[in-house]
Amino acid sequence: MGADASGTGPKVLLLPALSSISSRREMHPLQQRLARRYSTLAVDWPGFGEGPRPQLDWTPEAYAAFLAFVLTSVIAHPYAIIAAGHAATYVLEHAASASGPTTRLVLIAPTWRGPLPTMMGGQRPFFDRLCRLVDRPAVGPLIYRLNVNPFMVRRMGAGHVYADPAFLNDERMRQKVNVVRAPGARFASVRFVTGRLDPLASREAFLDLARRAAAPILLVYGAETPPKSRAEMEALAPLPAFEPLGSRRANSPCTRSFPT
Repeated sequence: MGADASGTGPKVLLLPALSSISSRREMHPLQQRLARRYSTLAVDWPGFGEGPRPQLDWTPEAYAAFLAFVLTSVIAHPYAIIAAGHAATYVLEHAASASGPTTRLVLIAPTWRGPLPTMMGGQRPFFDRLCRLVDRPAVGPLIYRLNVNPFMVRRMGAGHVYADPAFLNDERMRQKVNVVRAPGARFASVRFVTGRLDPLASREAFLDLARRAAAPILLVYGAETPPKSRAEMEALAPLPAFEPLGSRRANSPCTRSFPT
């Protein structure tokens, strides 16, 4: 498990998005700010990050079990959890299943559905075939590289990750390319893209988790979030537990005391 610890004080867990180009490194600027007052830990999800990854049929159950392990054996009872993208929904799911009140949650652009199901309005039979094809030793790496070459990585970042395309400068671009080129990166990546790592099947289930999570929640998303994803995030905002910060730009620093 890739992990970085920093700071002293109440414990805060930082979880990056499950994404073809994401790693715990993207949490470092926030981690540095929080380290003045908090003991922070940023971790990579299995199958993602910058290191080599095994060929496994990654599943939502595996990620839920990993999160439970982290919250019991690595950083038990943190003061707060900050999670992005699909990670935020796994955290909501964990909080909703807890027997008592849970910690403070900060959800950054939470998502519950992968890119292809979002684009196509649901699951399609060929998604499973695509996963099996990318798993194959000869043709799989070729298909994967065609979809995560530097041109596509930059387009992905500018299109639906960063509010300011210039944020993805040469150094950050090298970091993202290292993530997608890590040995074994394609196995979890294709399952995320095709929705095989989606923890839920509907918006109703997404909202139900949020209602059942006995925790104060801060919701943050970018002003230029793509419309389909933004609609899911905005559906959360009226719920009683949420304090939205939807007007912030995705790249800009956001400082607010945790609700108590």
